[in-house]
Amino acid sequence: MQTLDPSDLQAIWLTLKLASVVTLLLLFIATPLAWWLAHSRKWYKGIVSAMVALPLVLPPTVLGFYLLLLMGPQGLVGELTSALHLGRLPFSFAGLVIGSVLFSMPFAVQPIQNAFEAIGKRPLEVAATLRANAWDRFVSVALPLARPGFLTAIILAFAHTVGEFGVVLMLGGNIPGETRVLSVAIYNHVEAMEYAPAHLLAGGMVLFSFIVLLSLYLTGGKVWRVTR
Repeated sequence: MQTLDPSDLQAIWLTLKLASVVTLLLLFIATPLAWWLAHSRKWYKGIVSAMVALPLVLPPTVLGFYLLLLMGPQGLVGELTSALHLGRLPFSFAGLVIGSVLFSMPFAVQPIQNAFEAIGKRPLEVAATLRANAWDRFVSVALPLARPGFLTAIILAFAHTVGEFGVVLMLGGNIPGETRVLSVAIYNHVEAMEYAPAHLLAGGMVLFSFIVLLSLYLTGGKVWRVTR
């Protein structure tokens, strides 16, 4: 019976760690951004929406390439991190987190935005008549009513991060224990013609993907789905 070697188990753990950190960060970033997109009437709202949705159509390697240039020694972010003695972001776990947050952004923002828009103005107006301030209306009314959107965002952001390949390979490379995630581990096995472990890891990804989709349908997430 084929078993996974320690490097594969390490890649699985790193992938789960990356997906968890990215999902948590996305919730903090996507929530205010989705709220603004759901209610703003600014003329540049369309520009912001397009920038958020760009990873849906942009090849992952393109995004990874430009992030690599931006975070590299000659890039704007790279020069800043070097000046602050924070080290270099490319080929590090921190770099993977930043790239994954940007790449999975629409999968978190769009479901939450759709949920906020579906609430409508009426519940918030009723809360305002009861003297609830803006923060109370957001926490006590908007967030509970938007719970299905948040659930969908969490599931999609986590699953999308787990399945990343192009961005993590371009930005993180293939460093064991540091940037070698599950998708890269599968690629390594296939490249070395080690099909048995590749089947085991890939089969696990297929099962994981099916469970994600099933959970979305069982929770009614199809109402808030993001298509790609």
